[in-house]
Amino acid sequence: MGYRNLQECVADLERHAQLLRISVPLDPRLEIGALQRRVYQAGGPALLFTNAVGCRFPLLGNLFGTLERTRFIFRDTLEDIRRLVDLKINPFSLLKHPLDIVKAPLAASHLLPSVTSKAPLLECSTTLSALPQLVSWPGDGGAFLTLPQVYSESPAQPGFGKSNLGMYRIQVSGNSFQPDKQAGLHYQIHRGIGAHHAEAIERGDLLRVNVFLGGAPAMTVAAVMPLPEGMPELSFAGLLAGHRIPMTRVPGRLPVSSEADFCISGVIHPAKTLPEGPFGDHLGYYSLTHEFPYIEVDTVYHRRDAIFPFTTVGRPPQEDTSFGAFIHELTGPLIPTVVAGVKEVHAVDAAGVHPLLLAIANERYVPYAKVRQPQELLTIANAILGQGQLSLAKYLLIAAHEDAPELHTHDIAAFMGHVLERADWRTCLHFQTATTIDTLDYSGSGLNEGSKVVIAAAGPVCRSLATESPAGLDLPSGFGPAVVCQPGILAVQGPPSGQGRGEGDPLLDEFCRFYADRDVLDGFPLIVVCDDSRFAAATLNNFLWVTFTRSNPATDIYGIRPETRGRHWGCSGPLVIDARIKPFHAPPLVDDPAVERKLDELAAPGGPLHGII
Repeated sequence: MGYRNLQECVADLERHAQLLRISVPLDPRLEIGALQRRVYQAGGPALLFTNAVGCRFPLLGNLFGTLERTRFIFRDTLEDIRRLVDLKINPFSLLKHPLDIVKAPLAASHLLPSVTSKAPLLECSTTLSALPQLVSWPGDGGAFLTLPQVYSESPAQPGFGKSNLGMYRIQVSGNSFQPDKQAGLHYQIHRGIGAHHAEAIERGDLLRVNVFLGGAPAMTVAAVMPLPEGMPELSFAGLLAGHRIPMTRVPGRLPVSSEADFCISGVIHPAKTLPEGPFGDHLGYYSLTHEFPYIEVDTVYHRRDAIFPFTTVGRPPQEDTSFGAFIHELTGPLIPTVVAGVKEVHAVDAAGVHPLLLAIANERYVPYAKVRQPQELLTIANAILGQGQLSLAKYLLIAAHEDAPELHTHDIAAFMGHVLERADWRTCLHFQTATTIDTLDYSGSGLNEGSKVVIAAAGPVCRSLATESPAGLDLPSGFGPAVVCQPGILAVQGPPSGQGRGEGDPLLDEFCRFYADRDVLDGFPLIVVCDDSRFAAATLNNFLWVTFTRSNPATDIYGIRPETRGRHWGCSGPLVIDARIKPFHAPPLVDDPAVERKLDELAAPGGPLHGII
């Protein structure tokens, strides 16, 4: 049976030597987050900070810091979920393995929450300012909750059946928020709470919300699951926890998660906003200050033995990378049942998740054709971009399963090589030039605004990929050095960008014209112009991060020997992506040097953190 609360989980992890208590006094402003990031990078244990400066509550970090520990936490229920997923995919499997059905009804019985009058959560109350004031990055605008579970119900159809549990960041201090009375609520587009907020605005109602922290670990995972609209996250939490999630009704307010550690209860006004942010986010940059809804706080509840869970986010990989890997394990097999013809879809964590999506699908429209070309792939690409959070993808690269049945999207280098060997830039580029993109992506034309491109590759190999930069390569003035990232991909350092939002750069047009009559770069079908070519080429993750977080397809894709047929743009030479930092981009995250020096000193031989980091 899964854990019913965070206290059970902590005790069990400690028994199994997967949790470390940290008694060194560390400041929740920058120090604790910096230590957690270091321990995550080292593949270390969960951390319980028992002596945080100015905190009356212990802090729990790195709980999901490895995929192995995440599987361990949910070891009692993973097989049940896999059985249910398998039944969803292939009901005929029951004919082969009839005993597999035995446990499925038991797991399914956990879908509905239980209503209980006993709630450890309601034993005590506190204030926002008494919570640990966790600040992860030097430029953050205040203290934030980083693992909140925001619970709301449909104003038109209240109840568990139309509820939503989502992880939307909560700013509890800073900016113009009234201390202890207001908290910022930042939710990105295409999030479940948006439908409830829209209903409240239409009805002229306040939208009541509860923000839970802690409780059963299954609640935290459920809050980030990309579930189909209409499936309450509370139901998935019950499946993952191995028991019905206990909820307690509170007169005049929403039900509370009985075993949660904290709950911030309050209301959102229909159309009022306040400045929220900045905040160091998972693309590796700050999301800047913008107007967002906020919560008028009524009460902050907590259990007597409350533990404050947190994470820090930044340039991937971070702890939320383990979330993503775990979610893929659970939901990956379902993808072919959602979009017919799809074999795999991979939102690439190293590129910030939404900026880059890789997919493999069937190409069966004209199976008798002598040469395969993207046709069904384009239909499937449109279907993928119509699915929930997948709709926020900025670059979608899709390949035909029939060309290489052994190919997988998680072998990113091989996948990129496969596409580049087959891509015909005259026909395989398909743009949406003015659409929605991820709220956290500042490469576009405005907040939530930007473009997309589908790159569809099918058919035989049409080129060989170069592995070395041409000897004596001649580059336009101001460009260089040029460094090979991987076969077929060349990073070229360019002059600093001065272009405005939504504009192209004439320097890149000149770069492409320079090679119009030269084929010296034709072995590199993809050229990335960047601020530091050696950095971009140093690792695959660097290439992915630089290329896809710093470019907007409609303004930053160029081509050598470009051509336009009707309204379709392409090029017969290499594709060029301008991945330089633009003046309007958000700044990248940089650690505080003084904090890093302090941690180095504490980690030195004889120091209290020696052997931990």
